[in-house]
Amino acid sequence: MSTAPAEAVGPLVRGVAVLRALSDADGRLGLGELVRATGLARSTVDRIVATLARMGYVRPHESAVTLAPRLMELANAYLGALALPDLLGPYAARLAEELDESVCLAVPDGDGIRYVQQSTRRRTMSLTFRIGDLLPAERTAPGALFAARWTPERWRSWHQRRAAAPENPGLPGVAPGAGDRFEERAAEAGDTGFAVDDQYLEPGLVAVAVPLRDPAGRPLCALTVVSHTSRHSAASLRASALPRLRAAARTMQSALDRATPARTGDEHGGAGADTRAAAGPAPAKAPARADGTGPAPAKAPGLAAWTAASKQELGAGFVESLARGLTVLTAFGSGRPELTLSAVAAATGLPRATARRALITLDHLGLIATEGRVFRPTPRVLALGCPPLSRTTLADIAVPHLAALVRTVHDSASLAVLDGDAIHYTARVATTRIMSVNITPGTRFPAYATSMGRVLLADLPAARRTARLGRTELSALTAHTITSPAQLTAVLDEVARHGYALVDQELEEGLRSLAVPVRDTEGRAVAAVNVAMHTTRRTPAQCRTELLPELRAAASAIEADLHVLDRFRHPQAP
Repeated sequence: MSTAPAEAVGPLVRGVAVLRALSDADGRLGLGELVRATGLARSTVDRIVATLARMGYVRPHESAVTLAPRLMELANAYLGALALPDLLGPYAARLAEELDESVCLAVPDGDGIRYVQQSTRRRTMSLTFRIGDLLPAERTAPGALFAARWTPERWRSWHQRRAAAPENPGLPGVAPGAGDRFEERAAEAGDTGFAVDDQYLEPGLVAVAVPLRDPAGRPLCALTVVSHTSRHSAASLRASALPRLRAAARTMQSALDRATPARTGDEHGGAGADTRAAAGPAPAKAPARADGTGPAPAKAPGLAAWTAASKQELGAGFVESLARGLTVLTAFGSGRPELTLSAVAAATGLPRATARRALITLDHLGLIATEGRVFRPTPRVLALGCPPLSRTTLADIAVPHLAALVRTVHDSASLAVLDGDAIHYTARVATTRIMSVNITPGTRFPAYATSMGRVLLADLPAARRTARLGRTELSALTAHTITSPAQLTAVLDEVARHGYALVDQELEEGLRSLAVPVRDTEGRAVAAVNVAMHTTRRTPAQCRTELLPELRAAASAIEADLHVLDRFRHPQAP
């Protein structure tokens, strides 16, 4: 990296280095490992970790640090500003259904590419990329399409990287000479308008890609169909998928043409080419979403109060300039693809001088591209935690919040999903009592007789709920189990009205449990959390007064993490 400008914010540079090191290590490092990976002093790492933890971006645990889901608000800011996932993701999802293959969108980043959206097919042999991973252009089909418009300067950069690491030893490709013909493959892609990956990236993986272009005709992103050799050879995938891939691309291109403004240059060619190593494609103009791209940027009073409280609580352990610098990235998002200095200062509540120094620093780090008086985030923002966090499961999200709940209520807590006529436990944190409820992840119980099952059944549309109960045998598991369909329906209606379920000894004698739903961004109950205990621990009334507020707070915390992670993960076909 070039020498930092005089006005660069040192703590922000060091904080970004810590986030990158954690991301490169799949989201978790010991403090000693973090010191070695960054070359920073232990005291500096401690202060940075304390600040990032205060922001909700990492979770320190004993001597280790783990990336937290809320960090995805930085990636969401870039993806929202880019607008391509929102604009084109539904079309990609429909194409994946039509072809019964995985479909992805990729953007260029220097002499590599990053996938920014994918619609996968659920099979035992799954094909999924980590959103945001930087992949070498020569190992991918999109890379050849983007390289077709590279400038001589970009090709020199690519040759230098190849000379330093000719075969990308971190990638398990079966074709060690994949880069040898890359210039030829790029020229072919430019002539034919498509490119093929014949196991260059990974053994068994084949792909075909076509470009989507900006108004000047330069590749803006690539639409890619991915399969594996047990289903297709590279040639058969090209023959079967390319016609429909091109048809989908024409439809998507029309949507882009209506949304993307003309520009004077980008990283592939034109007047402004290669002035930024990771400038990324121009953002499409997409309407702002009601759900935003994570928490809204703080206004002046809110940010000032938060930083003051943080400084008071953590003292010298809180690095205010780091927190302010990262907050600048969240100023961007859907409907905010490009901002002036004044707009960034207004959105974040920072003084113009502070915002300016942060932008200078982020530009130096390749996270912001500067074009005249306008700033926009680059694909490199995805390197700040997005790859490992993009594969976070609901169980991964829930466990820290369940653990905090257990520490508060001193009873075991679980998360479960509806699976047919049963609930399936996917996460659990047990209490340390001599007498406790002994259930493990993977356990299944009939939904009708459990608190979590009733919460999830109550959320189903009436017709689906009736059909499901109609095929369920309501067996008496204890003397207290409800076995009357009419009575159970009335109970579920009450659960839907009140937003919780209390089940008293219907699954097992002596077992009492309370559950609330966990909802996705559309308001659907995708899981439930509960606290289970022996009946001697609390009366039903005490469960409602003592446990319910804590349980709802835990569910809200899980939902907050789920919403920021799922913002761009699950596009729906139109």
